[in-house]
Amino acid sequence: MSFKSTIFAAVAATVLAVPAFADGIMVKDPYARASSMMSNSGAAFMMIENQTGQDDHLVSASSDAAERVELHTHMENADGVMKMVHVEEGFDLPKDGMIAMQRGGKHVMFLGLKAPFEQDAIVTVTLSFEKAGDVVVEVPVDLNRKPMAGNMDHSKMGHGKMKMGQPSN
Repeated sequence: MSFKSTIFAAVAATVLAVPAFADGIMVKDPYARASSMMSNSGAAFMMIENQTGQDDHLVSASSDAAERVELHTHMENADGVMKMVHVEEGFDLPKDGMIAMQRGGKHVMFLGLKAPFEQDAIVTVTLSFEKAGDVVVEVPVDLNRKPMAGNMDHSKMGHGKMKMGQPSN
């Protein structure tokens, strides 16, 4: 790698390390990944902090990277099987609180990717809040990040066989 490329990579990494912040909503440690190398779906994970001084609500997410973008979570059904579900109502974000969007839990789901997620690419995601409005987040693709201990590996989910938008029973 040339000196110029090394400097560019260092500057890009520094810029991406800065959390997104708008109107009291701070997004930290965002990253995205495809469900698998050949998949047409993917997910974004991040920590969303509320420093607005009032309760808020994450209503939706959008991105040009996919045909559909939804807020999802995983729920255990009566048989003990984890199912991914679309959370149409979104997520509460309490005053001075946080939404932890992590593998095996809440996340932004990309359905019908328009192009494969490639390592170090940037996916622009707009998070829409009831009170704070829209927060645009530049989400780096990190295909190498390992799941955190205790969380489910998102790539093992059978996305093709799931009924999107319906809670598990």
